[in-house]
Amino acid sequence: MIRLLKLEYLKNLNYNPFRIFAGLYFIVLILLLFIGLIDFDLAGLKVNLKEQGMYDFPGIWNFTTYIVGLLKIFLGCIIVFSICQEFSNRMFKQNIIDGLSREEFVASKLLTIFVFTGFSTLIVFIIAFILGKSYSTTQENDLIFKEIYFIFNYFLKLFTFFSFLMFLSVLFRKSIFVFLGFFMIWFVEGILSGIEKFSLMNNVAPKEQGKIMIDHVFLTDYLPLGSMSNLIPSPLVRTNMAKMFGMEFKFEYPIGSVIACVIWSVIFIGGSYWILKKKDW
Repeated sequence: MIRLLKLEYLKNLNYNPFRIFAGLYFIVLILLLFIGLIDFDLAGLKVNLKEQGMYDFPGIWNFTTYIVGLLKIFLGCIIVFSICQEFSNRMFKQNIIDGLSREEFVASKLLTIFVFTGFSTLIVFIIAFILGKSYSTTQENDLIFKEIYFIFNYFLKLFTFFSFLMFLSVLFRKSIFVFLGFFMIWFVEGILSGIEKFSLMNNVAPKEQGKIMIDHVFLTDYLPLGSMSNLIPSPLVRTNMAKMFGMEFKFEYPIGSVIACVIWSVIFIGGSYWILKKKDW
Protein backbone atom coordinates (compact mmCIF):
# COMPACT_ATOMS: atom_id res chain seq x y z
CA MET A 1 0.00 0.00 0.00
CA ILE A 2 2.79 2.44 0.95
CA ARG A 3 4.62 1.59 -2.28
CA LEU A 4 1.54 2.38 -4.36
CA LEU A 5 0.97 5.68 -2.53
CA LYS A 6 4.59 6.68 -3.09
CA LEU A 7 4.24 5.80 -6.77
CA GLU A 8 1.14 7.99 -7.11
CA TYR A 9 2.83 10.80 -5.24
CA LEU A 10 5.86 10.74 -7.54
CA LYS A 11 3.64 10.64 -10.63
CA ASN A 12 1.56 13.66 -9.61
CA LEU A 13 4.17 15.74 -7.78
CA ASN A 14 5.39 17.59 -10.88
CA TYR A 15 2.09 17.45 -12.76
CA ASN A 16 0.85 21.07 -12.97
CA PRO A 17 -2.92 20.37 -13.28
CA PHE A 18 -2.66 18.26 -10.13
CA ARG A 19 -1.13 21.07 -8.09
CA ILE A 20 -3.33 23.80 -9.57
CA PHE A 21 -6.69 22.06 -9.02
CA ALA A 22 -5.68 20.71 -5.60
CA GLY A 23 -4.70 24.20 -4.49
CA LEU A 24 -7.83 25.80 -5.94
CA TYR A 25 -10.05 23.20 -4.30
CA PHE A 26 -8.79 23.61 -0.77
CA ILE A 27 -8.61 27.42 -1.00
CA VAL A 28 -12.17 27.72 -2.31
CA LEU A 29 -13.34 25.05 0.16
CA ILE A 30 -12.14 27.05 3.16
CA LEU A 31 -13.51 30.32 1.74
CA LEU A 32 -16.92 28.78 1.14
CA LEU A 33 -17.14 27.45 4.68
CA PHE A 34 -16.71 31.02 5.95
CA ILE A 35 -19.21 32.47 3.47
CA GLY A 36 -21.87 32.66 6.17
CA LEU A 37 -20.03 35.53 7.85
CA ILE A 38 -20.58 37.81 4.84
CA ASP A 39 -23.64 40.01 4.27
CA PHE A 40 -25.36 39.56 0.90
CA ASP A 41 -27.53 42.14 -0.84
CA LEU A 42 -30.54 40.22 -2.15
CA ALA A 43 -32.99 42.50 -4.02
CA GLY A 44 -32.19 45.34 -1.62
CA LEU A 45 -32.46 43.09 1.43
CA LYS A 46 -29.33 42.31 3.42
CA VAL A 47 -29.02 38.61 4.14
CA ASN A 48 -26.48 37.06 6.49
CA LEU A 49 -26.35 33.26 6.42
CA LYS A 50 -25.04 33.12 9.98
CA GLU A 51 -28.14 34.97 11.15
CA GLN A 52 -30.22 32.57 9.06
CA GLY A 53 -28.94 29.68 11.19
CA MET A 54 -26.26 28.33 8.85
CA TYR A 55 -23.82 27.76 11.71
CA ASP A 56 -26.35 26.45 14.22
CA PHE A 57 -26.11 22.86 15.46
CA PRO A 58 -27.18 20.39 14.20
CA GLY A 59 -27.95 21.99 10.82
CA ILE A 60 -24.35 23.10 10.27
CA TRP A 61 -23.43 19.56 9.20
CA ASN A 62 -26.07 19.73 6.46
CA PHE A 63 -25.11 23.28 5.36
CA THR A 64 -21.36 22.71 5.16
CA THR A 65 -21.42 19.30 3.46
CA TYR A 66 -23.97 20.51 0.89
CA ILE A 67 -22.04 23.68 0.02
CA VAL A 68 -18.64 22.01 -0.12
CA GLY A 69 -20.12 19.12 -2.11
CA LEU A 70 -20.64 21.59 -4.95
CA LEU A 71 -16.85 21.81 -5.28
CA LYS A 72 -16.24 18.13 -5.87
CA ILE A 73 -15.62 18.76 -9.57
CA PHE A 74 -12.28 20.38 -8.65
CA LEU A 75 -10.98 17.18 -7.09
CA GLY A 76 -12.74 15.26 -9.85
CA CYS A 77 -10.59 17.08 -12.41
CA ILE A 78 -7.49 15.92 -10.55
CA ILE A 79 -8.65 12.31 -10.68
CA VAL A 80 -9.48 12.55 -14.39
CA PHE A 81 -6.24 14.27 -15.42
CA SER A 82 -4.17 11.95 -13.26
CA ILE A 83 -5.61 8.81 -14.85
CA CYS A 84 -5.84 10.09 -18.42
CA GLN A 85 -2.22 11.20 -18.44
CA GLU A 86 -1.26 7.59 -17.68
CA PHE A 87 -2.59 6.59 -21.09
CA SER A 88 -1.70 9.70 -23.11
CA ASN A 89 1.92 9.58 -21.90
CA ARG A 90 2.07 5.77 -22.18
CA MET A 91 2.96 5.53 -18.47
CA PHE A 92 0.39 2.79 -17.95
CA LYS A 93 1.99 0.55 -20.55
CA GLN A 94 5.46 1.25 -19.18
CA ASN A 95 4.31 0.49 -15.64
CA ILE A 96 2.90 -2.84 -16.79
CA ILE A 97 6.19 -3.65 -18.52
CA ASP A 98 8.05 -2.72 -15.32
CA GLY A 99 5.96 -5.19 -13.33
CA LEU A 100 2.96 -3.20 -12.05
CA SER A 101 -0.15 -5.39 -12.32
CA ARG A 102 -3.55 -4.11 -13.40
CA GLU A 103 -4.86 -4.87 -9.92
CA GLU A 104 -2.15 -2.66 -8.42
CA PHE A 105 -2.92 0.11 -10.92
CA VAL A 106 -6.59 0.17 -9.88
CA ALA A 107 -5.58 -0.11 -6.22
CA SER A 108 -3.21 2.87 -6.56
CA LYS A 109 -5.98 5.03 -8.04
CA LEU A 110 -8.39 3.92 -5.33
CA LEU A 111 -5.84 4.85 -2.68
CA THR A 112 -5.52 8.30 -4.26
CA ILE A 113 -9.29 8.66 -4.26
CA PHE A 114 -9.49 7.51 -0.65
CA VAL A 115 -6.78 9.95 0.47
CA PHE A 116 -8.42 12.92 -1.28
CA THR A 117 -11.86 11.97 0.00
CA GLY A 118 -10.66 11.36 3.55
CA PHE A 119 -8.61 14.55 3.72
CA SER A 120 -11.45 16.68 2.34
CA THR A 121 -13.91 15.10 4.79
CA LEU A 122 -11.56 15.71 7.71
CA ILE A 123 -11.15 19.41 6.79
CA VAL A 124 -14.91 19.85 6.47
CA PHE A 125 -15.49 18.18 9.83
CA ILE A 126 -12.87 20.26 11.66
CA ILE A 127 -13.90 23.63 10.20
CA ALA A 128 -17.64 22.92 10.59
CA PHE A 129 -17.13 21.90 14.21
CA ILE A 130 -15.06 25.03 14.98
CA LEU A 131 -17.58 27.32 13.27
CA GLY A 132 -20.45 25.62 15.08
CA LYS A 133 -18.77 25.95 18.46
CA SER A 134 -17.97 29.60 17.70
CA TYR A 135 -21.24 30.82 16.20
CA SER A 136 -24.02 28.34 16.93
CA THR A 137 -26.83 29.68 19.10
CA THR A 138 -27.38 26.16 20.43
CA GLN A 139 -24.57 24.36 22.24
CA GLU A 140 -26.45 21.44 23.80
CA ASN A 141 -24.38 18.24 23.71
CA ASP A 142 -27.23 16.19 22.28
CA LEU A 143 -27.59 18.59 19.33
CA ILE A 144 -23.91 19.02 18.42
CA PHE A 145 -23.50 15.55 16.90
CA LYS A 146 -27.16 14.83 16.18
CA GLU A 147 -26.72 15.03 12.40
CA ILE A 148 -23.07 14.03 12.17
CA TYR A 149 -24.14 11.39 9.64
CA PHE A 150 -23.96 14.11 6.96
CA ILE A 151 -20.17 13.86 7.27
CA PHE A 152 -20.34 10.16 6.38
CA ASN A 153 -22.75 10.94 3.54
CA TYR A 154 -20.30 13.54 2.26
CA PHE A 155 -17.48 10.99 2.30
CA LEU A 156 -19.60 8.42 0.46
CA LYS A 157 -20.78 11.02 -2.07
CA LEU A 158 -17.21 12.01 -2.92
CA PHE A 159 -15.95 8.43 -3.06
CA THR A 160 -18.76 7.34 -5.38
CA PHE A 161 -18.30 10.40 -7.60
CA PHE A 162 -14.55 9.86 -7.93
CA SER A 163 -15.03 6.14 -8.60
CA PHE A 164 -17.45 7.14 -11.36
CA LEU A 165 -14.87 9.49 -12.90
CA MET A 166 -12.19 6.80 -12.61
CA PHE A 167 -14.41 4.42 -14.58
CA LEU A 168 -15.03 7.05 -17.29
CA SER A 169 -11.32 7.87 -17.42
CA VAL A 170 -10.34 4.25 -17.95
CA LEU A 171 -13.13 3.86 -20.51
CA PHE A 172 -12.39 6.95 -22.63
CA ARG A 173 -8.71 7.62 -21.75
CA LYS A 174 -8.93 11.29 -22.83
CA SER A 175 -10.08 13.98 -20.39
CA ILE A 176 -12.24 15.84 -22.94
CA PHE A 177 -14.22 12.66 -23.67
CA VAL A 178 -14.51 11.92 -19.96
CA PHE A 179 -16.17 15.27 -19.25
CA LEU A 180 -18.36 15.01 -22.34
CA GLY A 181 -19.43 11.54 -21.21
CA PHE A 182 -20.12 12.81 -17.70
CA PHE A 183 -22.32 15.70 -18.87
CA MET A 184 -24.11 13.40 -21.29
CA ILE A 185 -24.97 11.00 -18.45
CA TRP A 186 -26.04 13.95 -16.28
CA PHE A 187 -28.27 15.20 -19.11
CA VAL A 188 -29.81 11.76 -19.74
CA GLU A 189 -30.50 11.23 -16.04
CA GLY A 190 -32.27 14.60 -15.92
CA ILE A 191 -34.46 13.68 -18.90
CA LEU A 192 -35.34 10.26 -17.47
CA SER A 193 -36.15 11.82 -14.10
CA GLY A 194 -38.38 14.43 -15.77
CA ILE A 195 -40.20 11.78 -17.80
CA GLU A 196 -40.82 9.61 -14.72
CA LYS A 197 -42.11 12.52 -12.67
CA PHE A 198 -44.27 13.85 -15.52
CA SER A 199 -45.84 10.45 -16.17
CA LEU A 200 -46.65 10.08 -12.47
CA MET A 201 -47.98 13.63 -12.02
CA ASN A 202 -50.11 13.55 -15.15
CA ASN A 203 -53.81 13.76 -14.30
CA VAL A 204 -53.02 14.29 -10.61
CA ALA A 205 -54.62 17.20 -8.75
CA PRO A 206 -52.17 20.05 -7.96
CA LYS A 207 -52.83 19.66 -4.23
CA GLU A 208 -51.67 16.04 -4.34
CA GLN A 209 -48.57 16.64 -6.44
CA GLY A 210 -46.53 18.07 -3.57
CA LYS A 211 -47.33 15.09 -1.35
CA ILE A 212 -46.40 12.65 -4.11
CA MET A 213 -43.07 14.41 -4.72
CA ILE A 214 -42.20 14.02 -1.04
CA ASP A 215 -43.51 10.52 -0.34
CA HIS A 216 -43.06 8.68 -3.63
CA VAL A 217 -39.87 6.71 -4.34
CA PHE A 218 -38.69 7.40 -7.88
CA LEU A 219 -36.60 4.79 -9.68
CA THR A 220 -34.43 7.48 -11.28
CA ASP A 221 -33.35 8.57 -7.79
CA TYR A 222 -31.19 5.44 -7.70
CA LEU A 223 -29.27 6.22 -10.87
CA PRO A 224 -25.60 7.11 -10.18
CA LEU A 225 -25.80 10.90 -10.04
CA GLY A 226 -29.29 10.87 -8.54
CA SER A 227 -28.30 8.60 -5.66
CA MET A 228 -25.26 10.77 -4.92
CA SER A 229 -27.38 13.93 -4.92
CA ASN A 230 -29.94 12.46 -2.52
CA LEU A 231 -27.33 11.79 0.15
CA ILE A 232 -27.29 15.47 1.17
CA PRO A 233 -30.51 17.50 0.70
CA SER A 234 -30.60 21.23 0.09
CA PRO A 235 -30.42 23.07 3.43
CA LEU A 236 -32.20 26.22 2.18
CA VAL A 237 -35.48 25.18 3.80
CA ARG A 238 -33.68 25.17 7.17
CA THR A 239 -32.99 28.92 7.13
CA ASN A 240 -34.88 31.26 9.44
CA MET A 241 -36.27 33.06 6.39
CA ALA A 242 -37.73 29.82 5.04
CA LYS A 243 -39.33 29.10 8.40
CA MET A 244 -41.03 32.51 8.28
CA PHE A 245 -42.78 31.38 5.08
CA GLY A 246 -43.97 28.19 6.75
CA MET A 247 -41.43 25.89 5.10
CA GLU A 248 -40.58 22.89 7.26
CA PHE A 249 -37.47 20.76 7.00
CA LYS A 250 -38.23 17.04 6.86
CA PHE A 251 -35.51 14.50 6.32
CA GLU A 252 -35.49 10.74 6.51
CA TYR A 253 -32.08 9.13 6.34
CA PRO A 254 -31.63 8.01 2.69
CA ILE A 255 -30.63 4.43 3.39
CA GLY A 256 -31.71 3.48 -0.15
CA SER A 257 -29.36 6.07 -1.67
CA VAL A 258 -26.53 4.94 0.62
CA ILE A 259 -26.93 1.34 -0.55
CA ALA A 260 -27.22 2.51 -4.18
CA CYS A 261 -23.98 4.52 -3.89
CA VAL A 262 -22.13 1.56 -2.40
CA ILE A 263 -23.37 -0.68 -5.22
CA TRP A 264 -22.48 1.88 -7.89
CA SER A 265 -19.00 2.29 -6.38
CA VAL A 266 -18.43 -1.46 -6.61
CA ILE A 267 -19.71 -1.46 -10.21
CA PHE A 268 -17.44 1.43 -11.22
CA ILE A 269 -14.37 -0.09 -9.57
CA GLY A 270 -15.10 -3.53 -10.98
CA GLY A 271 -15.86 -2.03 -14.40
CA SER A 272 -12.54 -0.15 -14.42
CA TYR A 273 -10.63 -3.33 -13.66
CA TRP A 274 -12.59 -5.32 -16.26
CA ILE A 275 -11.82 -2.76 -18.99
CA LEU A 276 -8.11 -2.81 -18.12
CA LYS A 277 -8.08 -6.62 -18.27
CA LYS A 278 -10.02 -6.91 -21.55
CA LYS A 279 -8.46 -4.14 -23.62
CA ASP A 280 -5.22 -4.69 -25.45
CA TRP A 281 -3.10 -1.80 -24.24
